[in-house]
Amino acid sequence: MKLRDLILFAIAAIVLSADQASKAWAIENIPLNTAYDIFPPPLGDWIILTRITNSGAAFGLFPQLSIVFTFVALIVSVVIVAYYRSIPTGQWIVRLSLGMQLGGAIGNLIDRLRFGSVTDLLYVRPFPVFNIADAAIVTGVGLLMFRLWRISPKAEPQPVPTDSPDETKSAGNE
Repeated sequence: MKLRDLILFAIAAIVLSADQASKAWAIENIPLNTAYDIFPPPLGDWIILTRITNSGAAFGLFPQLSIVFTFVALIVSVVIVAYYRSIPTGQWIVRLSLGMQLGGAIGNLIDRLRFGSVTDLLYVRPFPVFNIADAAIVTGVGLLMFRLWRISPKAEPQPVPTDSPDETKSAGNE
């Protein structure tokens, strides 16, 4: 295994560790459905620690599909690991983004398997409550989209003009 292949797992491990540590701290220190101001106003009006559980997708969408999201996280994780080795050298943004997505997917997957729901704890207005795994997934997807957007499409080969007498005559007759 090459050093570039370890980047995926290093980034994923950092995201996973930060996510699980923050959730463990929140579970230990913040009662469920409780909010704590951590900064004085005006910043405190925008950033609040709020512990809730979420059995659905991002932002609490589709809570009845928790088992589906468990399988989606498993499939996405396997696909990322399988695809990662085929990324060309020099694509560090793609490697970083996939590492963030893998770490976030595994972080929320662990919660679903352990608790049946995901612990969310960061409330940054105007967004819904989220966690570090969610932030890593969204940031990773954003980086990947940015990279794909920045790749310039290959120029289509243009036909080489010919100076055949037939084409010259027909062009002049039009």
